[in-house]
Amino acid sequence: MACTTPLMAQAAKKTHHAGAAAAKTSDDPEKATATPMPTGPVPVPDSPIADKNTPAPPTLPDMTAYVLMDATTGAILAEAAPNLQVAPASLTKLMTAHIAFQALHHGSLKPDQTVPVSPAAWHAGGSRMFIDTTSVVTVDQLLHGLIIDSGNDAAVALAEQIAGSQGTFVQMMTKDAADMGLTNTVYTNVTGLPDPAMHTTALDVAQLSRVILQDEPEFLDISKQQSYTFNNITQASWNPVLQHDPTVDGMKTGLTDESGHCIDATAIRGGRRLIAVVMGGPTWHNSTAAIESILNYGEKFFTNVTLGTPGTQIDTLQSASLDAGQVAVGVGQSAVLTLPADEAGQVTHSVTYTADVSSGVRKGEVLGTIDYTLAGKTIASLPAVALADAPAASWTTKLSRAIKKML
Repeated sequence: MACTTPLMAQAAKKTHHAGAAAAKTSDDPEKATATPMPTGPVPVPDSPIADKNTPAPPTLPDMTAYVLMDATTGAILAEAAPNLQVAPASLTKLMTAHIAFQALHHGSLKPDQTVPVSPAAWHAGGSRMFIDTTSVVTVDQLLHGLIIDSGNDAAVALAEQIAGSQGTFVQMMTKDAADMGLTNTVYTNVTGLPDPAMHTTALDVAQLSRVILQDEPEFLDISKQQSYTFNNITQASWNPVLQHDPTVDGMKTGLTDESGHCIDATAIRGGRRLIAVVMGGPTWHNSTAAIESILNYGEKFFTNVTLGTPGTQIDTLQSASLDAGQVAVGVGQSAVLTLPADEAGQVTHSVTYTADVSSGVRKGEVLGTIDYTLAGKTIASLPAVALADAPAASWTTKLSRAIKKML
């Protein structure tokens, strides 16, 4: 078993994360991991879905890039240099965790399965959960060590168990990144240890996080924990926002001299789940404040609107071809859009019918399209469906209606 003492674990954590920001001689944890302030022009913030009444997003001169995304809709609420390629540091472990959870879902891994620890995993540098070649450690424990402790040793052990080697696992990471459309991300290792060839962007991190939240929500059961104990060594979560904001329950951080202090956070604000990513901060304090700033912006100035509720009548199709002369119409499935808060009540809809109903209508049959508009622009189109069966009118009913119309 690992023989590192809790004191040693804490000391190692102060000086190392993914690739270990170089140790500084200071008693102040902030100064001990401080990285240089970003250089170059301050990234210009923008909100792609804002209207003319929406305030501009925060300007964050201490960050190299940021993205604020709605987790449900994928809408970008605010961004600054979203496609700037930067060192990912331990944000790399988001993909490592994603592939591990996928293996659990597919049954090739079991949570209580014991995983051997190779010398490569044991000697992984940077942040660790402190396993060695004699450790008896399960997949579940490794996932906790990976996500909470940001353990490079846990990342290597999981990669070798899943793929047989780190190189093969990196190929899996690369394929999944391509499948997700992460066009600005390149992985060269499973940990995030510095490599000039490896990079990502704030936007790609947000997109990957959204996939994890949709496909592996159990990630949050681990990432929300503020500490983890393995082999009598307790380490606090690397995510500093957890200690300051009870709405935050994930997801990951990254720190190297090259990357600066990166935070990928998710929170429930105003009944909505938001994803906030900041890159390149000089300290955890700065990056935490940046996360809070953009989360507050998203909560105050945007909201989600549900267009239609299945089973709820939106319109009535009138037709003499139907026995009852009409049929209730609604949506087959709802859609959710993120909008500026001041526009949420201004959405209107219109229905266009295209179906031939002369032979009657079956419940759920598509009868046309419901177009939703805002400020004169179509923002969504949904199929208009019959909410009930509506048999065709008999010839006697049609004749009777024709006579009444003539009279």
